[in-house]
Amino acid sequence: MRTYPHARTRRPWPLTFLFLAALAGICLTLVRPVPASAAADSFATRCGIRFCLDGEEYYFAGANAYDLFAFGSGSGDTETEYMDKARIDAHFARMRDDGVDVVRLWMFSHDDWHGLEKAEGVYNEQQFAQFDYIIESARTHGLRLMPVFENYWEAYGGIDTRLRWEGLSGGQPARAAFFDKKRCPGCFTSYKNYVSYALNRTNHYSGVKYKDDPTIFAWDLMNEPRYEAQSPEEDVEGNTLRAWVDEMGAFIKKIDPNHLLGAGIEGHGTQYGFGGNEGNPFVHLQQSPYLDFTSAHPYPTEHWADLTLEETKQLIRAWISDSHDKVGKPFFMGEFNVHNVDRAAWWSEIYDDFEAAGGDGSAFWWYQDREIDGKFGVSQGDPELTVFREHSAHMAIKSGRTPPAAPSPTPT
Repeated sequence: MRTYPHARTRRPWPLTFLFLAALAGICLTLVRPVPASAAADSFATRCGIRFCLDGEEYYFAGANAYDLFAFGSGSGDTETEYMDKARIDAHFARMRDDGVDVVRLWMFSHDDWHGLEKAEGVYNEQQFAQFDYIIESARTHGLRLMPVFENYWEAYGGIDTRLRWEGLSGGQPARAAFFDKKRCPGCFTSYKNYVSYALNRTNHYSGVKYKDDPTIFAWDLMNEPRYEAQSPEEDVEGNTLRAWVDEMGAFIKKIDPNHLLGAGIEGHGTQYGFGGNEGNPFVHLQQSPYLDFTSAHPYPTEHWADLTLEETKQLIRAWISDSHDKVGKPFFMGEFNVHNVDRAAWWSEIYDDFEAAGGDGSAFWWYQDREIDGKFGVSQGDPELTVFREHSAHMAIKSGRTPPAAPSPTPT
């Protein structure tokens, strides 16, 4: 878990800066070719323990940019005010030039500002129109997306809001009721209705339904779900959350057989020496036949983890081994970062070891487009992005692709 700087506290950019950002995006598009590997003309698939693209093994380097859905005023005219197209385009160009292949991002919010579903079953057309543009911009910039359907945590409403709609309380650990069909059958219905609406939505720019768009690399069921502190047995065995994953996975795959699907879990567990048992066991949960890959979110320098660099590498190797040998699926390090250490040095060793151990995909937390997160935010020009570009090049070579070129100078 990590904190989220709330988008509503951000100051709007001056018009002059927006114009320059748009100009920068145009110039970068003109001088830098779209990476052929990311051209979204075919769906990513799973080939045993590997991701595949066009029948070939596909390894990728990614980033989280969770807040793309909140770029814009959140009011006014949909196309010119509600969404900030220049800011969206500039950030995709920025990430592309730094070697990002896949962007994991939020496709959920129950807030009044930029909410996708502000009231139960009421879907915000303006906000979904903005997500249409996010997909379109990712496609034109040669990137793929991994949208997340809902949040376990309270940021942007999360499942606490869905529980409240059913007359139940949320908070940790009471929000685990969301995953128990006996306690909250309406939670199952509202989640399914939202997912069905999103998958069947037709992008008003491309005319392509989300479920038919290869720009989407994969879907995440939820950001960091758990069924914690309900019973000692559940904490270890995770059968309730597994039943939820199976039901929602089957529901999604029936609508959308094209896309890969992940659970979005953190990979905590006493067996790994990272966090505790939280009702979401890494192996058992992700053995669900409806999931296509495993995930974990290492934050080794958090006070509750307190891992050394060597311990962090051992942890990631354990996940990769269990993913490949026990679950039989690719491993996606869906979030990770460190603080209060030499970040570039840690990233360099983590990425090198990740590649050597056969990791399949990664996404650091998080690529910000302005300085708002002093703990985990990564901005253009930061030294750790030099390390990331090397990782991206290595993953491209492993995939048989041409590595991305060095970034062009930022226009001034």
